Amino acid sequence: MTNWAARLFARAIDRRLKSAGISSGQLPVFFALGQGEALTQKALTHAAAIEQPTMAATLSRMERDGLICRRPDPADGRSALISLTPAGLEKVEVVRTAIASVNAAAISGLSPEEQTAYLAAIQTIVTALAKIPDEP
Repeated sequence: MTNWAARLFARAIDRRLKSAGISSGQLPVFFALGQGEALTQKALTHAAAIEQPTMAATLSRMERDGLICRRPDPADGRSALISLTPAGLEKVEVVRTAIASVNAAAISGLSPEEQTAYLAAIQTIVTALAKIPDEP
């Protein structure tokens, strides 16, 4: 059921973001860089909890679309710092609005007490899942 819900969330968010040229797969990058931060690809991969090849492909598409830019990392000449472009930063509010809209619709059938309990349970689940070590 959790997987099914996740797919439905992603589909609903994709529908709301399509006109802005954004997909749900790009959301972790917007969340991580939305305040104007600059991070390495490795840091973004860790923050998003996705595989390196997936992040590389996502960043390539976002760079092609003018949403991110890369600049040399002064602390490590082998890596680059990634940040949202002005065009990418302009879309941050579109992302936040879409997420808020879908989240509100998703929990609209729950009482305020059920909403609080649901969100607490999801946070507990996410915390527990984040502690599971990766397989070697």
